[in-house]
Amino acid sequence: MSELPELTSEEIGRYSRHLILDEVGVEGQRRLKGGRVLCIGSGGLGSPLLLYLAAAGVGRIGLVDFDVVDASNLQRQIIHGTSSVGVPKVRSAAARIHDLNPNVVLDIFEEPLTSENALRILADYDVIVDGTDNFPTRYLVNDACVILGKPNVYGSIFKFEGQASVFNYQGGPNYRDLYPEPPPPGLVPSCAEGGVLGILPGVIGCIQATETIKILLGQGTSLSGRLLLYDALNMRFRELKLRRDPDAKPITQLIDYQEFCGMPNVNNAPPAEPFARISVTDAKARLDAGWAPFVLDVRRANEAEIVKLSFADRLQPHTEVLQIASELPRDRDILIHCKMGGRSAAAAQALAEAGFDPQRLFNLEGGITAWAQQVDPSLPTY
Repeated sequence: MSELPELTSEEIGRYSRHLILDEVGVEGQRRLKGGRVLCIGSGGLGSPLLLYLAAAGVGRIGLVDFDVVDASNLQRQIIHGTSSVGVPKVRSAAARIHDLNPNVVLDIFEEPLTSENALRILADYDVIVDGTDNFPTRYLVNDACVILGKPNVYGSIFKFEGQASVFNYQGGPNYRDLYPEPPPPGLVPSCAEGGVLGILPGVIGCIQATETIKILLGQGTSLSGRLLLYDALNMRFRELKLRRDPDAKPITQLIDYQEFCGMPNVNNAPPAEPFARISVTDAKARLDAGWAPFVLDVRRANEAEIVKLSFADRLQPHTEVLQIASELPRDRDILIHCKMGGRSAAAAQALAEAGFDPQRLFNLEGGITAWAQQVDPSLPTY
């Protein structure tokens, strides 16, 4: 930020409560106006981030997202509304930001962030804010920030707990110093599978917005070197100290982050699985023709209270499926389902490794969500 832009009369009135703060003042507000922030994601974390950065007068905001607004988002993604369901999130967010503060210049990137485009997209911004919800993108954002020398304002949420920190800032640690290796695939369920308290990303996103504004202003003490942990259920904050790993390998190039996180690459043939995958339409046709598998629902009990298949024989969480292995038939096909197909695949894998005939194990692709969408629209989705 070499030359700071001047404030207009309208902006002086708009930001007056900032201007009378000694730590901000006119020069600080000009720093915010000259600031360039890239927000990756416009979901639960991105919603409060974008709203408060725009309201604060950050002059240029970049927005990366390629998803569309879904009704299930509205419980926590407050930048979107009911009228935006089905609309690309970047377009919905842009409309709300322009209404909130028309002085903000928006850069829209309606595309996934990849190893091919990350360095180009991140290069023009002063601060990068990570509002993503998956490990491959978190590592990608981190590594791109390290290569480019950009501060990375981090946040993550799950159920009732959240984390926040600032990585790669003023010689501080980066994300890999906290998590050198990703967890095994499937170990940490997504918010869609595990759930999240709707207001939780509001708290963590506001903390990220606060850290971003402090960096632009050059004020206060950042979360660099500290991991802030928030437990909403018990309303507790605590901190962990973070340090750089002196033995860590230098980050000099971007890699295949799907492969690094143990996720299948769509360009490669998937490895053989010890179970069969069956679509909901094929399963319905076979059931109508007399197929009589044992139907195992591997979701949690509270999910089954929302919606369940009337013909399911047993409910058992996927992580505990081996506890009932002796009660499951071995001379009969087993049709396994969850919400969207991920947990049921893990359960099928576990049963196959426990000695069940792979030719009798069937994973319902898309789970009960696909069944509701393609077979029985009277069922609710969640």
